[in-house]
Amino acid sequence: MSDLLVRAARGERTERPPVWLMRQAGRHIPEYREIRENHSFVEAVTDPEVAERITMLPWERYRPDGLVMFSDILTILEPLGFDYHIESGVGPVIENPVSRPEDTDRSREPISERLAYVGELLDRLDDRVGDRTSLIGFAGGPFTLASYAIAGEPSRNHLPARRFRLEHPGAFERLLDHFTAAVADFLQYQVAHGADVVQVFDTYAGVLPPADYERHIVPRHREIIDAVDAPTILFVRNMNGRLGQLAAADPDVVGLDWTVEMGDARAQLDDLGVQGNLDPSVLFADRETIRERTREIIEAAGPQGHVLNLGHGVDRETPVESVQTFVETAKNFRW
Repeated sequence: MSDLLVRAARGERTERPPVWLMRQAGRHIPEYREIRENHSFVEAVTDPEVAERITMLPWERYRPDGLVMFSDILTILEPLGFDYHIESGVGPVIENPVSRPEDTDRSREPISERLAYVGELLDRLDDRVGDRTSLIGFAGGPFTLASYAIAGEPSRNHLPARRFRLEHPGAFERLLDHFTAAVADFLQYQVAHGADVVQVFDTYAGVLPPADYERHIVPRHREIIDAVDAPTILFVRNMNGRLGQLAAADPDVVGLDWTVEMGDARAQLDDLGVQGNLDPSVLFADRETIRERTREIIEAAGPQGHVLNLGHGVDRETPVESVQTFVETAKNFRW
């Protein structure tokens, strides 16, 4: 395994920053669109052969330092008895959402059985490129999963989940507990099948007021992170000014969206690693601007414990040449 990403995630000084991109195997790559013409999103995720082909697309084009498995944050809903599908123009739709407190009383099927296709995908990737790059696993975080489970579909302001937690506080806590335990087991399952680093995407948890985040989210993030025997990255959007709450969960690396100034984050996060945080829109600029803005982030982050990434996922319209420029800028950099 090329261990540049693992060393940076552990807080070590590296000769250059490792680089990967969230959603790097997504819709900006033409071959991905070709594959999806013959497979629905759910089919692509649950078929290890197809998922392997998609996961490998950025490796074949960019040779990033981390290869994130092609999957979805909602897969962990399956062992808990939720059914979902993807609707064009809407996104994921939960067919049996949480609408009453009783709906939070859930049993869980064994992850090794219900989500065996994830283990097989990681096994395939480990056999194929595990000695040349770091494999990245991931899962959704408790609040983000709860938002989908309660709203039944993507929610711009997440009001259904925020309302449910106030109307049914005990049931809301119970639902978060179910997701926390399932995510912890799922990430450890991924590590057992070859994931070198894992990321928790609790993308939407930043909509909670700071006091509610402290009460409901920080302890559960810490529980997940403590359960995993691999370097962990914690990503939550809209946490500028609240980075201490991310640090309180004690991840190895804090993922930063593009609203955070990298130098300020370094000053606030002490010895924790940082990931990010180029604004994805910069990848629509000319190549010299991409190089300049990328180098600014690298230099602000410093040589220790920095994983270069975007502040969120790659937009579907992003030119592949721009992604190539971003990756090459990191690979050509030396401290």
